[in-house]
Amino acid sequence: MGAQGLSSRAIIGSYYARLEQNPGARWVERVSNLFTSDQESETYKWLGQSPVMREWVGGRHSKGFRENGISIENLHFEATMEVLVPELRRDKTGQIMVRVNEMADRTNAHWAKLLSTLIEGGETGVCYDGQFFFDTDHTEGDSGTQSNDIEVDISTLPVSNNGSATAPSVAEMQLMILRGIKQMYGFKDDQGEPLNENAMDFTVMVPTGYMDTAMAAIRNPVVDSGDTNTLVNMEGINLSLAVNPRLTWTDKFAIFRADGNVRPLIRQQETEVQVKAIAEGSELEFKEDKHEYGVDAWRNVGYGLWQGACLVRAI
Repeated sequence: MGAQGLSSRAIIGSYYARLEQNPGARWVERVSNLFTSDQESETYKWLGQSPVMREWVGGRHSKGFRENGISIENLHFEATMEVLVPELRRDKTGQIMVRVNEMADRTNAHWAKLLSTLIEGGETGVCYDGQFFFDTDHTEGDSGTQSNDIEVDISTLPVSNNGSATAPSVAEMQLMILRGIKQMYGFKDDQGEPLNENAMDFTVMVPTGYMDTAMAAIRNPVVDSGDTNTLVNMEGINLSLAVNPRLTWTDKFAIFRADGNVRPLIRQQETEVQVKAIAEGSELEFKEDKHEYGVDAWRNVGYGLWQGACLVRAI
């Protein structure tokens, strides 16, 4: 059916249908929590962990909240498409609907765009504890100093496995992933308790330059040296690969815990995506012979728990 047979109501309906069919990047929900908002900004107080069980000595010891936190301001985002009325009348091949579907796909990609900018800026973006999200000296309460920004010397492997920081071998990528997961298992909360001891599901997010070796490191039963792939045989642990073409990194990647109650990143939504039109019978149509279809939403993103993420750099 050509677009000349479609009203603005039908075009809007098609947009919403496409919006529901295409959920966008799968990794978005794995690395972030979605929180709704009803005001200009929201404050998230990651106020330490819940109290741990202790022997009852001298009555109950209540544990209050810590004072640190982070505020996220809702921002207004939009996209608007212009369609000339003659285009609607003459389009017999459905090109208008192709454009409408593309706009829906780009709308679904918006969360990935916002989060990718956040991830790439993690070495200079401040999180709830006042440190950079990816940093070497996180500390709170009894946690001790902890780092979720690590370097792995890949030259420690035998020469037969050698690649480079920008083009690591499969064995080197395997080593870096293992080191990142190991680092995350060692994180402690503000009471000195293991924070990720129940973690079993991780997302390994790499730039496109690491795609082939990362995929092989996670999925191949043996690595390029002929040795058994340790990552494939880690009982109970699931590794999901996310290739993110929005990242400009060349010698590093990030690992995220995907099964925590609180994820490393936050998506905040004040309003869902809304479609508005200036179409049939409008002053715009009368004066300029065109229609406009616009989408907008109030939303933003921010850093959640840094303990659910680790940046791994090859050296």
